[in-house]
Amino acid sequence: MAAFTGFGKDALKFFTALKFHQSREWFEENRALYEEGVLAPLTSLLDDLTARFAAEKIPLRADGKRSIFRIHRDVRFAKDKSPYKTHAGAVMTRSGRKDDPGLLYIHLSPEGCFVAAGFHMPEPETLSRIRTHIKAKPKQFDLMVAALKRGKLALNEEDSLSRLPRGFEELKDTHYGAAVRLKSFIVEEPVSDAATRKASLVDTVAGFAARAMPLLKFGWESVV
Repeated sequence: MAAFTGFGKDALKFFTALKFHQSREWFEENRALYEEGVLAPLTSLLDDLTARFAAEKIPLRADGKRSIFRIHRDVRFAKDKSPYKTHAGAVMTRSGRKDDPGLLYIHLSPEGCFVAAGFHMPEPETLSRIRTHIKAKPKQFDLMVAALKRGKLALNEEDSLSRLPRGFEELKDTHYGAAVRLKSFIVEEPVSDAATRKASLVDTVAGFAARAMPLLKFGWESVV
């Protein structure tokens, strides 16, 4: 796979057009635009990041195209029967598998590109382990949050329980209580459209991953 040189100027435009058309006929006629303008450079980006992380001893890797989410939507139980997603997404984990807890996520969309890292809507057992880790290691949690702050990152608090989960009542009225109410433990950062068109996007994503690593390490320690 060739080295990543940036997404072309038509990559995001492809998704804008796909949102309007949403038909198999149009997609098949323009499949080359997707495969050459989105899929190929995104695979190259993942390959370059995998090599970069290996050199920098960051425990994240991709598994080529298998780390990219399919463009076809699962519409079996959805009211919206539009067959195609209007964005591209890919993950990097310790094993390279999508289902491995703790990940780096790359999102490419005309409505806003971003990178994110952490534990998004984890399985109940994983979520419980992270919450228990916060309760058992409060100082370690504080050090993690402080490290994120130094990297100009903060836990996303948008999705949270209204009440403390059972077994954590003693954390009421503390910032630890607010933390264990979270349903996800993630940090994210926007990426400009212009940045996606440059080879330096590898540096941008790698820099974010390094700054997000305290969160990933804290979570991984709880799920071992």
